[in-house]
Amino acid sequence: MSIKTFFGIGAARTDVSTEIIAGFSSFLAMSYIIVVNPSILSQAGMPFAGVLTATIIVCFFSSLLMGLYANNPILVAPGMGLNAFFTYTVVIGMKVPWETALGAVFWSGIIFLILSVFKIRTYIVKAIPRPLRYAVSAGIGLFITLIGFANAKFLVANPATIISISPLNPAIITFLAGFLFTAVLVVRKVKGAILMGIVFTTFLAFPIGRWYGIGPGVSHTLVNWKGVFAAPDFSLLFKLDLVHSLKWSMLPIIFAFVFTDMFDSLSTFVGLAEASGMLDENGEPRNVKRSLLTDAFSTTLSGLVGSSPGTAYIESAVGIEAGGRTGLTAVVGALLFLPFLFLAPLLSVIPAIATAPSLVLVGVFMISPVTKIKWLQLDDAIPAFLAMVLIPFTYSITQGIVWGFLSWTAIKLLTGKRSEINTSIVIIDLFVILALLLKN
Repeated sequence: MSIKTFFGIGAARTDVSTEIIAGFSSFLAMSYIIVVNPSILSQAGMPFAGVLTATIIVCFFSSLLMGLYANNPILVAPGMGLNAFFTYTVVIGMKVPWETALGAVFWSGIIFLILSVFKIRTYIVKAIPRPLRYAVSAGIGLFITLIGFANAKFLVANPATIISISPLNPAIITFLAGFLFTAVLVVRKVKGAILMGIVFTTFLAFPIGRWYGIGPGVSHTLVNWKGVFAAPDFSLLFKLDLVHSLKWSMLPIIFAFVFTDMFDSLSTFVGLAEASGMLDENGEPRNVKRSLLTDAFSTTLSGLVGSSPGTAYIESAVGIEAGGRTGLTAVVGALLFLPFLFLAPLLSVIPAIATAPSLVLVGVFMISPVTKIKWLQLDDAIPAFLAMVLIPFTYSITQGIVWGFLSWTAIKLLTGKRSEINTSIVIIDLFVILALLLKN
């Protein structure tokens, strides 16, 4: 069987060369995750090289499966927001060992598989109020932006005002210059803008600690050369703790992984399908069941190899815009990840300040759904607002979800709109109340 026949390239009204170019385009648009994911998860105490290897494994096998099994031009990688939740909320905030957190990722993947096989996942997502879906997405964007500012030390703790902006110093100026450079590339729609911004900011950061210090009394270097090539680090494979991750206290964490990835992936599939016309005869995203199963596989695999959950990437829209319509686009993108397995020393020179601009800009991309919320309809707006702002304010996706849903139910019930409270909402409410009780 030829490549054209296997992927249905003729029926999709495309050609092999267009699919290959589309694969390169999608890869460039989301390749920043190769650096950003290890940068975030290493703060949880996990080895940078090990997380890099895990990230590449998840990107390669998940995107390959999306291409060969689901035949969709969508790349899959560890999700932004989910990696921040894993590190800053679960491991650092809740003091959960990263091995146990990986176990929670694995079990959430198993739940994904069950929900996807029986189509329950699609039903649940459709039953969730759209304002809350939009608000959670926007809240995660604000959460990621806050982390970017904190990593750059642009925002610092202040006992008088809780947080404040750091005084200008070489590191802050470097961050601002990197942010401006990256933002201009993004606005001009340059392919690979985020990755180019990371490289540019890394070069700007090289003199810090060599020619001048970061600030008063601080003079260590931010960029430290460690070589180019090294064998892949498989030290995180199968390091997950499957037993302790099933404790009652871990259920809210598993729920948060399930909920967030569920919305993220299905929203991505629907958005990309509607924008590109990749719909089946029923108006649903093409091969949506297989795509959801692939996404579930990615999350399960992530727990096994040592990464936060994998999910479909909206940046795949870049490749689709370039003409990608079949799984060949995803296969090409998957293959492009493999060489980075051997570049851990080179990639580890990139400091947190260099990835900070990309985190801030990812927040910009993710906050756009707030425009779909009817802000003048207050019974929708108040719960949505709580869900959105509590995610960054509490440094927890879970808290945003919990109070968003509880306030939605309470306000609808007390304002005579009981018909807008469906069975799925009630079940989720019971679960989040249980989560609050377990936490206390």
